[in-house]
Amino acid sequence: MPDGAAGHLDDAWNTAVPDWADRITSGRSLIPELPLIAKSADRAVSIFKRLRVPDLIGTPTYGEVCEPWVIDLVRVIFGSYDPDTRRRMIREFFLLVPKKNGKSAIAAGIIVTAAILNERPMAELVLIAPTQKISGIAFNQARGIIANDPTLSDLFHVQGHMKQITHRVTGASIMILSADGDVVTGSKATFILIDETHVLASKAKAPEIFLELRGGLASRPEGFLLQITTQSKVEPVGQFKKELMKARQVRDGAIRLPVLPILYEFPREIATSERWRDEATWGLVNPNLEVSVSLDYLRDEMLTAEQDGQEALALFASQHLNVEIGIGLHSARWIGADYWPSCADPTLELDELLDRCDVAVVGGDMGGADDLASLAVLGRCRETKHRLAWVRAWCARGVLERHKEIAPKLLDLENAGDLVIDDDPVQHVRDMADICERVRDCGLFPETEGIGLDPWGVAALLDELQARGFDLTQIYGVGQGYKLNGAIKGLERRLMDGTQRHGGQPIMTWCVGNAKAEARGNNVLITKARAGVSKIDPLIALFNATILMDMNPEPPGGGIASYFEHLEAMA
Repeated sequence: MPDGAAGHLDDAWNTAVPDWADRITSGRSLIPELPLIAKSADRAVSIFKRLRVPDLIGTPTYGEVCEPWVIDLVRVIFGSYDPDTRRRMIREFFLLVPKKNGKSAIAAGIIVTAAILNERPMAELVLIAPTQKISGIAFNQARGIIANDPTLSDLFHVQGHMKQITHRVTGASIMILSADGDVVTGSKATFILIDETHVLASKAKAPEIFLELRGGLASRPEGFLLQITTQSKVEPVGQFKKELMKARQVRDGAIRLPVLPILYEFPREIATSERWRDEATWGLVNPNLEVSVSLDYLRDEMLTAEQDGQEALALFASQHLNVEIGIGLHSARWIGADYWPSCADPTLELDELLDRCDVAVVGGDMGGADDLASLAVLGRCRETKHRLAWVRAWCARGVLERHKEIAPKLLDLENAGDLVIDDDPVQHVRDMADICERVRDCGLFPETEGIGLDPWGVAALLDELQARGFDLTQIYGVGQGYKLNGAIKGLERRLMDGTQRHGGQPIMTWCVGNAKAEARGNNVLITKARAGVSKIDPLIALFNATILMDMNPEPPGGGIASYFEHLEAMA
């Protein structure tokens, strides 16, 4: 471990805030009591407060316009490094705060302060903005700070064409980069600020980028990584999900790391209910309310979002209130998505399903080389007669390259165990046939029409099933398009009344959220073409299975139908 790196975690520097919900509802600081190095903290705060905000009338100082929470942030960032021992006690900081709370201005002030205090010759200070446009705004903010102070103008050389600012004495450089471009190539940055982590972390190569950034800090013990972000505009996935989950775990005391999370988000009981719609709660997560963001502005934005529909309202909540988007809420969503979360049973793995059911069918959707080959097992509970669903999917690794925008999500699903990613399509078919055999070996398949498949592209699977002793009478070609209308509407009803249960698998939550419904006469269509690059193949497989289950199949040796026939015979 490099000299100066945090080799152990001192209890006095524990950054957990297990009472964060009480703190945020009572308006108290989200930063725990820490033994900050006073001389480092005081010097940094003094410098930061003297900097001038270039885009406000009268160019007031940061000290004049910043709320106490911002000053506390500066104090803890710089006060956690001891220049005498050259040891930094907190290496990373994660600030989750809604839009319009001064994130860009804060980032620019902190990066300039770090450049002034830095003692490392030729140090690199990197501020990564989400887009080229915002990187220009961030650069102008930093340049304006320097231009408004004669001493800083003499101390720094500004190179506008390169978006770079260089310290004339130490040679340290502030570089403003964009997440749109190739932001990291062998990073040697000492101080790193990421503005809107959810944008950078959505890139296909985000894990490698963050590895590079953190690797560069390893030999620079005085350095830090500061992430300032709003919630994601979509369900958190990939690297952003990892960063957010890690911050929450540290905050809650589940893990110990030299990371300080400052998360302005609602307690769960507010976030998952309608209470976040109450403007009385907005100040809990907007620390700059009536300073850089007004209540009237938020009211107008919410009213506009409500007029534009659920998708716009979800976007408003995520960006202005840090309400995490879960299942998709786009305006053309499948109505079954509204009821999907309430029907989840996390204990419902495949073995549990097979153990609880008296009959089961399988729905399959092979698709093409760009799709997720999918299989859904749908059983009927012998006790409640509720339907129980479980799915699995497969795809080639090339899908990650061709559809980089969803690659992080697919990798998340692979880690969750719902998706198998490899380049052996023959093995995909074998895996699917294995699952069909498991259902058959449990004696749950009906005598005929137990496997329902989209007829296109299933030749290899049919051959494999026949080789394993399945009769063609057990396999049913399920019509697609409008022919799935019965399954689509029927599944909606069962989700609404709670008689359709599922395991809450992330892959299905994603696919259900991706599904877009289209009304044609009395029919409702959900097609891959409407979903676009976002996948819905496992949902189609579930619809195929639903078509078979709607035929009220008999268990092997009789079952519900045989029982009614027996009663009729007795009468």
